[in-house]
Amino acid sequence: MSSLNEDILFLIFEELQEDSKSLFSCLMVNRLWCETVVPILWRNPWCYSNINYANKTYLFFIIACYLLDDIKEFITEQEIKLPSGSNQSLSFDYFSFCRSINVDTINNIISIGSTLGHNQFFMQQKFYFFFMRKCPELKYFDMKSIKHQIFYFPEAMIRLESLCELKCNTSIDSSYFYGLSQFCQYIQRLIIINTDTKSNHGIVRLIEVQKNLKHFEWEDYFHEELFMIDNLYDKIFLALEKKAESLNYLKIFFLYTINYEHILLQKILPKFYKLKILIIESFLHFDDEQLEKLKMQVYHELEILDIGCNMLNLISSIIKNSGGCLKKILFKPYDVIDNEVGSFKENSLKFIREIYKNCPSIEYLTIIFPPSEVHFAEFEKLLKICQNLKSLLLISYNVDEIETEERLENGEILLEILIRSAPSNLKEIRFSDDDLRFSLENFEEFLEKWKGRHALSIFTIDSYYITEDYTKLINKYKSDGVIKDFKYFRHIDSLSYCV
Repeated sequence: MSSLNEDILFLIFEELQEDSKSLFSCLMVNRLWCETVVPILWRNPWCYSNINYANKTYLFFIIACYLLDDIKEFITEQEIKLPSGSNQSLSFDYFSFCRSINVDTINNIISIGSTLGHNQFFMQQKFYFFFMRKCPELKYFDMKSIKHQIFYFPEAMIRLESLCELKCNTSIDSSYFYGLSQFCQYIQRLIIINTDTKSNHGIVRLIEVQKNLKHFEWEDYFHEELFMIDNLYDKIFLALEKKAESLNYLKIFFLYTINYEHILLQKILPKFYKLKILIIESFLHFDDEQLEKLKMQVYHELEILDIGCNMLNLISSIIKNSGGCLKKILFKPYDVIDNEVGSFKENSLKFIREIYKNCPSIEYLTIIFPPSEVHFAEFEKLLKICQNLKSLLLISYNVDEIETEERLENGEILLEILIRSAPSNLKEIRFSDDDLRFSLENFEEFLEKWKGRHALSIFTIDSYYITEDYTKLINKYKSDGVIKDFKYFRHIDSLSYCV
């Protein structure tokens, strides 16, 4: 392994670019490995969630080495504490590999040198000055809490022209976005955290000038007392509407879904006809007129649908009008029950049928239905047709309360269906503790018959399966390679998929 040439090593390390622990280990093998890993680690060195940047003195050391000659007098006057060895030359020109800025992370690292705000501000300013000189191109910029107008630095125009991803919040002054909009016109991913209820016209302008916007996320994140009923989203989404030709990813979370937001969604959603991923995390409840209009949504290229309205008839209509490309259908199944009073049986049956008629490529599926004979039969038909299915979140829910014996019987029926008809790709099952349960005997028989297939990951919120007998059985089939993973969660939300 250590004798592989540089090109092969680079390809291997590229696959590990989000795994900082593995990459740090590779640094220690030999010089060639180190020289190959460092550019990958430093492409986006601020992104690793497992690192506490506020105590990473070695990162402050690297920044200080870049700044030392320019701010030596200031450091002396302000008594800023530098790491030992700061006068030594660096082994690599780290900034020349970097393609990203994360303002919060950089602020945390620089705070190691001083707790005084004006010292930190000065060093941050110098960091951005040197960074703009050294960084060949800027691809990723998370500018939440930024205080420095970096577009005024030398070389900033050239660096910002290459920006692909921007993450920001609406509390940043509009003038900052006006400045960015002069240079950043080819952003592909724009993620906005809405922390203010006042319209930010600078963000509107930034959206308007984009020429290849593909990915857009909007998340409300503010205190309830700040909320005002205002046409907060109008200008933002009207500007976004003009990017429909390029937009293929749309994620929206409205904190307060008053009627205005429903009308806005009803108005803008049909415009984004090229969407491949649609995620609406808000809990939405539409009136009959709005619902009928939304049922006409047509997304021929849609691959992932994650929608917070949790109305099976609406989701079924979107599935029916899709182009057969859907790979993931996700929602919170328990929220469906409250919305489907009196029509749950009929709507869940229609939902199953629309999936096997229109989703031949489905891989990840959330599904909920009552444990009736006809529903089980249609579910088995779905399994036989949808051969790409990899993961299943299944909730069996009966509107009427049932006895333990019936739950065990339902569990036995489900296991028999899975053995007979589960596609060969299926390797993950998630289920709850409602109207089906697997007896120890039936569960063991199922696992025995599963041998020879993909090792199965099983996730549940039913504490029944962490009792001694089940734990012993699960561990046995883990050792045999039949079960890959087993997890018990306390809350149903933990079972739900994340996109």
